[in-house]
Amino acid sequence: MTFNASIIDPLQGDFPEVIEEYLEYGCMKCIAFNRRGTLLAAGCNDGSCIIWDFETRGIAKELRDDECSSPITSICWSKCGNRILVSAADKSLSLWDVMSGKKITRIVLQQTPLQARLHPGSSKPSICLTCPLSCSPMIVDLNTGNTTFLKVSVSEQSNGPNPAVRNKCSDGSTSFTPTAACFSKYGNLVYAGNSKGEILVIDWQDGEVRAMVPISGGSIVKNIVFSRNGQYLLTNSNDRIIRIYENLLPLKDEVGALDDLHENQNEINGVEKLKAVGSKCLTLFREFQDSITKVHWKAPCFSGDGEWVVGGSASKGEHKIYIWDRAGRLVKILEGPTGALIDLAWHPVRPIVVSASLNGVVYIWAKDYTENWSAFAPDFKELEENEEYVEREDEFDLVPQTEKVKCYDVNEDEEIDIVTVEKDTTFSDSDMSHEELCFLPATPSPDVPEQQDKFLESSSNLVDSNNSGSPVSEKAGANGHLMNHASSPVKDDAGGTRIKRKRKPSEKVLELQAEKVKKPSKASKSSKPRSKSLADKSNGSENGLYSDELSDE
Repeated sequence: MTFNASIIDPLQGDFPEVIEEYLEYGCMKCIAFNRRGTLLAAGCNDGSCIIWDFETRGIAKELRDDECSSPITSICWSKCGNRILVSAADKSLSLWDVMSGKKITRIVLQQTPLQARLHPGSSKPSICLTCPLSCSPMIVDLNTGNTTFLKVSVSEQSNGPNPAVRNKCSDGSTSFTPTAACFSKYGNLVYAGNSKGEILVIDWQDGEVRAMVPISGGSIVKNIVFSRNGQYLLTNSNDRIIRIYENLLPLKDEVGALDDLHENQNEINGVEKLKAVGSKCLTLFREFQDSITKVHWKAPCFSGDGEWVVGGSASKGEHKIYIWDRAGRLVKILEGPTGALIDLAWHPVRPIVVSASLNGVVYIWAKDYTENWSAFAPDFKELEENEEYVEREDEFDLVPQTEKVKCYDVNEDEEIDIVTVEKDTTFSDSDMSHEELCFLPATPSPDVPEQQDKFLESSSNLVDSNNSGSPVSEKAGANGHLMNHASSPVKDDAGGTRIKRKRKPSEKVLELQAEKVKKPSKASKSSKPRSKSLADKSNGSENGLYSDELSDE
């Protein structure tokens, strides 16, 4: 249900509060909204991808690949919503055309992709950023299948062709830590958070690290994501702290701004130069943590307008969602049903959060609205108790004196533009609105042929029984239509504009009428002709009286 924003109390806070509904189909593991929030894609445990129409909460499309039966690890929409990139546990990347439901391409990597993101600057992207399980992030060309590994450290020993991040375990063995990475708003740069607690700013076209921002504490970065407007960057580290950084680079000319920063730092080289440039790229804005329980965070993200930060508890068996405002205050803790939380997504334009549970159910959290009825008009006033009201002298006049003195400066000859569509400020950066896919057409499922045959057979039997089971008298009405008085006793007036429905007489009435019109010559006749004569009398009456109003005359 959509509410009028003008009657909502502004002091309530624009964040979700209760579970409004839940979606259940198979076992869903990861979720993602399209850019407008009209469609919700969910990756299932059996390798299929379900697309929900978020307005009707019905299934709009199912993308199923016969070659893939492994769990889906991530889903990403293209900017225009025409394509979906799906990564699976069988090391595959699949690109789908949403409208036709056909697979465009499928690539099998050497490592399992934990996350895959399409390039955000193209309507039909063929470049994606992939974060595998046990090697560094890579740029994948979906047209050719070529892969390019990105650097995840500025140290010399990790600048090889496959710069994986290795951590020493307590037993002396070497483990691999996945590296989180994401595109900037327009896809000019890649921001990667490594296991050393560093944010690297990488020009993905040449693979060079252009800046580095060290994170206090030096913990492993598990998640890194930009806000929708590109002004803030969120990181989730292993020290159980979510950090928000403000982006200081211009959104559309980031590479040029980095070149200028490098020219201004010619007096230093190496890592110190990258740190100096990094301090001009990102600055720490806020930190979020639960200082009491010290929980780890899962799938943190921004709200659509960037005013709220949300994170799910990674504690085993808990389905808790924490919501902070951008100032750092914890404003709400949402506690869901049993089952651990595994993925989160905030609606792009509405205060709605969608969470995926370990049991495969998707929960929709929405705001519990309370209407402010005093906001219907600016002169409305809410009263604590009844007050005596004294009306004005002309308040109930047809034309009050106060209205007579008003002068409206309206140019009645001015042409009104009803063609131009005003740009939505939420999507003001969209230059591809005409290509954007917002809804999927509903396709009705055809009936099974066996069910159609049974339906036609039952219909024909019903028609035959109506035609042969009882005497039917048909008469052409004033409008030229044939009327069946036995199945639908309806009579038209002479003008054909009004219809009177005849009541079917009861058995008691029939017996009384039979006694009144009974004659010795007709006493031995059967009931069938008698009912026929009554029908004839009913059909022959020209004054439109009901059949149970026949008189002795």
